[in-house]
Amino acid sequence: MSERRVLLSWSSGKDSAWALHVLRQQSDVEVVGLLTTLNESADRVAMHAVRRALVEAQASAAGLPFWPVYLPWPCSNEEYERRMSAVIAQAKQAGVTHTAFGDLVLEDIRAYRIRQLSETGIEPLFPLWKPAGGTAVLAKQMIQGGLKAVLTCVDPKRLAASFVGRLYDDMLLAELPATVDPCGEHGEFHTFCFDGPMFAHAIPVYVGEMVSRDGLCFADLRSEALNESCRKR
Repeated sequence: MSERRVLLSWSSGKDSAWALHVLRQQSDVEVVGLLTTLNESADRVAMHAVRRALVEAQASAAGLPFWPVYLPWPCSNEEYERRMSAVIAQAKQAGVTHTAFGDLVLEDIRAYRIRQLSETGIEPLFPLWKPAGGTAVLAKQMIQGGLKAVLTCVDPKRLAASFVGRLYDDMLLAELPATVDPCGEHGEFHTFCFDGPMFAHAIPVYVGEMVSRDGLCFADLRSEALNESCRKR
């Protein structure tokens, strides 16, 4: 048995996907599941607004169990912590020793996660933390490593709405304003990863309707067509 049995916090985006790839390079780590928070009324990933069926397709392509955590909307921090505590307790009983996160540089988020796990018997892992060369280098590494993703959410106060639905590729990186983190670490954008070395096969996906909601712009991703139809602009 591996020394560390890891439940990976899974947003459906590029950072959690790359964290899975990195963890699987470590001989003492066994990733045992993907933990995802979902809006229970919309049946979509919280923040990214990706359909549950697409996240289940990711888990299948990764060969891992899907651990959904359903949250009400709106959801208070107290209710969020209550539901997360319940699933972490279940994970502990199932033999999970660590929970991993795809966080990159935000100290307050890292500190919050450490604090929330401090008395659970499960330790936090941050396999992508403070990447060498910064997030710009990490972004290039992910793309060169075969990761493919599409922007599913954009904050128009930080990045033009026209970026939503675009492929996360070298062309996009070259066009990002200097004020935008190349990995979207400050909430400028969120992604859905549909292919890469962490998957046994690509997840067919295409960009559907563009919608604005709660001050954000979303691309409604669907799975009825091949990923080549993701828009390049």
